[in-house]
Amino acid sequence: MNFSRRGKNKDMWRLVFLLFLGQVVSFVMALMSFTSSLIASLGADTPLTLSFFSYSALTLVYGGILIYRRQKLLVPWYWYLLLGFVDVQGNYLVNKAYQYSSITSVTILDCWTIAWVIILTWTFLDTRYSPWQFFGAAVCVSGLVVVLLSDAAVGGGGGSRPILGDILVIAGTVFFALSNVGEEFCVKKKDRVEVVALLSLFAMLVSIGEIAVMERKSLESVKWSAEIILAFFGYAVASFAFYSVVPFVMKMSGATLFNLSILTSDMWAVVIRIFFYKQQVDWLYYLAFALVFVGLIIYSKSEKNPAAAAAAAEDGDPNSQCRLLDEETTDFRNQAVSS
Repeated sequence: MNFSRRGKNKDMWRLVFLLFLGQVVSFVMALMSFTSSLIASLGADTPLTLSFFSYSALTLVYGGILIYRRQKLLVPWYWYLLLGFVDVQGNYLVNKAYQYSSITSVTILDCWTIAWVIILTWTFLDTRYSPWQFFGAAVCVSGLVVVLLSDAAVGGGGGSRPILGDILVIAGTVFFALSNVGEEFCVKKKDRVEVVALLSLFAMLVSIGEIAVMERKSLESVKWSAEIILAFFGYAVASFAFYSVVPFVMKMSGATLFNLSILTSDMWAVVIRIFFYKQQVDWLYYLAFALVFVGLIIYSKSEKNPAAAAAAAEDGDPNSQCRLLDEETTDFRNQAVSS
């Protein structure tokens, strides 16, 4: 009896710990959105430079670990080059959107990544989804349509050109989805350190080239202040934490609890907008958030149990192993960061 009770207590505390980690990731996502939006409001139009510092920090840490291991690459380097390129474009477009749209619109619209991932994995990886998952994705999309309608109204979304900002976000989610699918292919080797290290390395190199061509004049015109420097530092720290913690949460909890936990990042963004920017939030945003929330719950609840898939994979079923990897990595950066 005592042994059973201790086991239940242990499971309860493990669940509490996982919920806490999920909220850490959720808050980190909101912090990335907040710092990127703050930098834009301070007049610094440098989305590529913003991501460059994040990639540099990730490369130094995870690249150092990879060098210490002295092991051969499990995935050809050119795949990481492609991953780095699309990841940079996604971060650039989403961070650029903060110049034109509100933090709330950006954080809700980046949920478009889910729809693109479903399309790409269905087309290229032969992943099949249940009707309930499609229904959940459709509900999410309906919430995003509400955001667009709100931004089309006068003063609805905030920002100078909210519709342009929304278009940039949606375009950015296409690149994030491509990065997700490519990462799904690479992570099948199960070495997350290699994926993060090499993706960050090539993304850093791509950022350097694009900064020299597209952002040099904007970077020179920035009037550096303590506030801008702190905002850049905050974004780099938040982005580093996101890339580091998310794989750990996914490994411990599976996709369902992870998705349910990070839903609150959009509400964190609303809180930031109300209390920091002193802006009014259109009621349609709350309707949009409710629709996205319900849609993501339906989608997450319809996923296969990752623990059961893992057990089947250990029994020697290669198809089950592939399904497990598909489920884990497809949801690895669904909401992301502007990145």
